[in-house]
Formats: sequence, C-alpha cells, structure tokens
Amino acid sequence: MKPTITVSDYTIIRSLITNLPPNHRTKEIGQLAKEIESATKVSDEEIEVDIIRLNSYFEVEETQSKQIIKLTLTLPKQADLTEKKISIFTPMGVALIGFKAGMLIDWVLPGGPKKLKILKVENERVLNSLALR
Repeated sequence: MKPTITVSDYTIIRSLITNLPPNHRTKEIGQLAKEIESATKVSDEEIEVDIIRLNSYFEVEETQSKQIIKLTLTLPKQADLTEKKISIFTPMGVALIGFKAGMLIDWVLPGGPKKLKILKVENERVLNSLALR
C-alpha cells in the first residue's frame, strides 16, 4: 500500500526532515522520509478529500482493543496532546499520513504491532466548502 500526499505536504515535511539536527533523527523520522519518498504525489486540488494529510482530523480504531482514537495531524510545533493534535513525527503520524478512510494499516507503535482502521477523515477544504453553503 502506497500513501498519497500533496506536493505541498511533501515539500513541507521534506524540508523539516532535511533541517533536523542529526541528534533529533529518530527511527520514525527515517520511516517518514521513506514513506514520503515512495508516496504518490498529487496537487492540493487533486487529492481525495478523505486522505489523511497535514491538518487532517481523523478517527481510527485500534482493531484489537476496539479503542477509537480522535486526533488532528499537525506539524511538530503545533502538536499539543491537550488539544488532541499529534505531530507528523509521531509513530501514529508516520503510520497514517497519506492513507484514506476505510483503509486498514498495520504498523508498529510504541505499544507493539497494531492494526488501525481509519474510520473518518476531515480536511479544511471540505469543512470550508461546507461552511459556504
């Protein structure tokens, strides 16, 4: 399964990774670099509305425990767990970027291997167009 990301997200994430000091380059950063390099890149206008990208709100289910997780994927400086915002540099951020609602993702998170089902994805473009109606 290959992720799909926007050219603008690719550019932002690639720049963040390139400018990280070597002592901040975790295993997740290496995985993220591989994910975005192998991803299908599309314009902001062409990306499907239910694909997780930067600033996406999403709901996922950890299939074994049936736990529902509701978060927004952000840049590292905007991450704030009290506001349910996680960084693209987190294991879950790396696992989910570029995948869409309905998909089942196998990924190793800090608690071990997990299966995550993406239940819902909301993006600003969708929310803004709904607000205009």
